[in-house]
Formats: sequence, structure tokens, C-alpha cells
Amino acid sequence: MIESFLILGQLAEAHTHQHKVAIADINWAHPLWDAYAILIGACFGSFLNVCIYRIPMELSLSKPGSHCFSCKAPIRWFHNIPIFSYLALGGKCASCKAKYSSRYMLIELLTAFLFWAVWHFYGYSWHTPVYWLVVAALIAGTFIDIDHLILPDRITWGGIIAGLIISPFYPGLHQMETWKEGLIASVAGAGLGFGLLWTVSILGTLAFKKDAMGFGDVKLIGAIGAFLGWRAVIFTIVASSFIGTFGGIITMIIQRKGKWGVQIPYGPYLAAAAVLWIFYGQAIWTWYFGLLLR
Repeated sequence: MIESFLILGQLAEAHTHQHKVAIADINWAHPLWDAYAILIGACFGSFLNVCIYRIPMELSLSKPGSHCFSCKAPIRWFHNIPIFSYLALGGKCASCKAKYSSRYMLIELLTAFLFWAVWHFYGYSWHTPVYWLVVAALIAGTFIDIDHLILPDRITWGGIIAGLIISPFYPGLHQMETWKEGLIASVAGAGLGFGLLWTVSILGTLAFKKDAMGFGDVKLIGAIGAFLGWRAVIFTIVASSFIGTFGGIITMIIQRKGKWGVQIPYGPYLAAAAVLWIFYGQAIWTWYFGLLLR
């Protein structure tokens, strides 16, 4: 009996070794993997279009299935292929020829591009699927905030909870080695982000006698901190202020033409800064503090 277990153990060890060797032999730099990343991103983008429309309206994400808003006809699967179907149908419903917004395709393209970029930067590692999840949530939150000036709890509180759960399993997200260190770093990031913007929100309200920042922004930076850590929180707040300043100037120019209202969502700027951190944040952080320490 003992010998049987020993043999099974040796077989399992040999299988594991062969599996590692097989993975090591794969050419992860092959362009086919880039194509897969783009395809996955486009499919996620298609789903995000559903989320962006339905979540603020508290509708089911699965029922009813995709359908035309004009004639209510169900969209058949071959008319629902990301990017391709929009181009093939000229951006129109196959049944009633009603015009679809080009933003549907643009979101699919944006998601496909960012998924490819994450794969290009991180390749075969646990960073890739986690950052895909983060990027997808940030895209959904961005366009919901643009449309409705809200950041839903599914994305904000959901992001905080997901970050706290995932970080112990992959502490490398926070440049840590043990699950305890990963959890502590995630809690610290979420707490710092939540606390900083909550303080800014309170002080802004006292100074301007009105809400200076939505509570959704406070929860969003908490979610960013839970996934990306405390340094990402500081970077995101600073970078988003610069991005927001530029965006605010553009908005004021447009407002003079009477096209936009006075309220400006801040979530998209936080999201843009968080995405910037994913790709270049560590390098910028190291460069900046290198200058300070000279």
C-alpha cells in the first residue's frame, strides 16, 4: 500500500514537471497570443456595453438577451460579433435599420486595445487576468459616470471586496511575497484611498458649501487601492488632478458652445490615472523619487 502511494506521488511529480516544462516551452511572444488578447478584450467590451446600459437602470445583465432598442427584435449571435458586426451592418439594426451609436464599437475597440496592452506588458503572469479585470471595471465605471454622474456600488464596493479577496492569493500585485503581506497591503491601499478622498470631499464641502466630490469617487479610489496598493493611490490622486485640470479646460471651452452641462464627472480621470499606473506608474514613481533623492 505504501509503495502504491509512493508510485502515485512520483507519477504526480513527473506530471507536474512535464506540465511546467510544457508551459516553459510555449512561445508566449508569438503574435497569435496578441490576437487572443485582442479577441478576449473585444468580447469583454461587448459585455461592458451591456453593463454600462443596464447597471445604472438596475436591470438584469442576462435577461432579456441583446435586442434592438427600436424594434425590440433579438440580435442574433452572428449579428452580435464584437466590432465586426457593427462594421458589417454599417452600425444599423439588421431588422429595422435603426442607427446604433458608434460608442458601442468604440468601447469594444478600447477594451480590446487595453487588454492587448496589458498582455504586451505582463504576458503570461497572474498580473494579466487581474489587470484585465481592473481595466474592465474602470471602463464600465468611466462611461456610467459620464452618462449618469454615478459610480455604481457593484463597481466600487465590489472592487474593494474583490481586491481584498484576490490580493492574499496573489501578493505580487503589491510587490509582496506572502498572503498576509498581500492582504495588509490591500487593506492599507483601500484605507488610504478611501480616507484621503473622503477627507478631500468633506473639506471641499465645507469650503464651497456644496458637495465638492461624489462619494462614488471616494469608493472608486478605495477599490483602486485594494487592487494596486497605497503607492498607486497617491499616484492616481496626483495624476488624476493633472488629467482633470486639462479635461476641465476642454470642458469649459465646450461649455461656451452650450454643449455640456456644468457637472463634470471625476471618475473617468481617476480611471485614466489608474490605467496609467498599471503601465507606467512604477517607472514614474521610481524616476520621481530618484530625482528627489539626488
